[in-house]
Amino acid sequence: MNDLTPRIFALIGSLSEFEAEVTADTALIGDGRILDSIKLVELCVELEDLAGENGFVFDWTSETAMSRSRSMFRSAGALAAEFSSQQAAARA
Repeated sequence: MNDLTPRIFALIGSLSEFEAEVTADTALIGDGRILDSIKLVELCVELEDLAGENGFVFDWTSETAMSRSRSMFRSAGALAAEFSSQQAAARA
């Protein structure tokens, strides 16, 4: 399995209107977020494509998707970790 975190962070950066380095702590929802809601949906579509390229289906919908404390979208790191987790589960 390959680590797609750098690619995910680069994708987030390319969608952001801000010139900031994307790190694991970069907020995607809530205060200090770098993506508006439309860009967040674009990111999800891009991640679906990336998952398809890597042989699995990325599910970005859940009850906690927009929760500030539990969401996979709370930070770039949390999103990359969830993406990696789903990739690993698909290969198991």
